Amino acid sequence: MELKLVPVAIPENANVIIGQSHFIKTVEDLYEIMVTGVPGAAFGLAFNEASGACLVRAEGNDVGLRAAAVDTALALGAGHAFVLYLRNAYPINVLNRIKDCPEVCRIFCATANPLQVVVAESEQGRGVLGVIDGAPPAGVEDEAGVAWRKGLLRSIGYKR
Repeated sequence: MELKLVPVAIPENANVIIGQSHFIKTVEDLYEIMVTGVPGAAFGLAFNEASGACLVRAEGNDVGLRAAAVDTALALGAGHAFVLYLRNAYPINVLNRIKDCPEVCRIFCATANPLQVVVAESEQGRGVLGVIDGAPPAGVEDEAGVAWRKGLLRSIGYKR
């Protein structure tokens, strides 16, 4: 087995959700979750089929995000992995609905941070082991850090 780090390019002003699913139906179900979950959200989705034709199946309502999702899915090369780029919405807006999708087995990340995916490759194929999401901690928040966090959440309307 060989380990690889696959860098993930996140389009400007976008977030990415990377997960694992088990069925080709995932593409249509995640599409429906996105179009009904956040009106006006732009997104692109790609799913690596792991049997049969073994194609990258893609959907979305934004050509650029769809192309980015396909590029990332191809770079990962891992069976049953899906990549969802979204803009004008945040993962928090759709993540629970995605987790509730019957085909979704796991979510590896939901982020806008610099991202690397750890992929294992064997003679059978490739699989996602995990992700390296953002940077390591630089310390522990102090009172000023707590005040900043609380202020941010209120300024974006996530807390009152």
